[in-house]
Amino acid sequence: MHFYIIDFGYLLLFINIVVYSKGYVHGDKSYKLFTIYLLGTAVIQIISKVLVEINLTNLFLSHFYFVGQFVALSLFFKSLFPSRSQQKIANYLLYLGLAVLAIQYAIQPDVWFRFNLFEIFVTAFLTIVLAAMHLFNMLTTDKKYYYCTIGILFYLFSSTVLFIVGNLTVFLSKEYQLLPWTLNACMVVIYHLFILFEWKVSFYNKKNNSLS
Repeated sequence: MHFYIIDFGYLLLFINIVVYSKGYVHGDKSYKLFTIYLLGTAVIQIISKVLVEINLTNLFLSHFYFVGQFVALSLFFKSLFPSRSQQKIANYLLYLGLAVLAIQYAIQPDVWFRFNLFEIFVTAFLTIVLAAMHLFNMLTTDKKYYYCTIGILFYLFSSTVLFIVGNLTVFLSKEYQLLPWTLNACMVVIYHLFILFEWKVSFYNKKNNSLS
């Protein structure tokens, strides 16, 4: 069951890449950044799956995934912020997060070879701050990427909790050790459904209206 949910998440990611890529050429900066984020996620997922198939460790890819996601979404939300002050905050949080992680890796280089809960927390927390800022902005402006933002907040908050709890699964019985990862796979599916719904509401309908 666990692997079927993961594969369904992969399928939704592929569908989102296809539908968002169709509007890439004519999309604005935020649209292109979000599409690149989806594509980068897919590349890491594919490499990870290939490494598993040939019995090689793929744990180091988690660092590329979390840091890459943080950078991509930070730039994405920065492109959506209407004021220079908010854009400066986005820059500050991005540089702060990268600096903190760089210091950690310099002090603890062995963290490269293990699951880095501190990295997950820092990147998720700072991205949640940016997403919450954009959500607040939408109270008085157009609801641009509203469903994507809700999906990001939902996924980052829930998955961060699950990753932290998942680190304690070694103390659980075998029948429960996969539970956090199964729940995370479900969160990924829900997240990509939010992204797909965003495309349908914000971009697919607009395209149809422009043709009618």
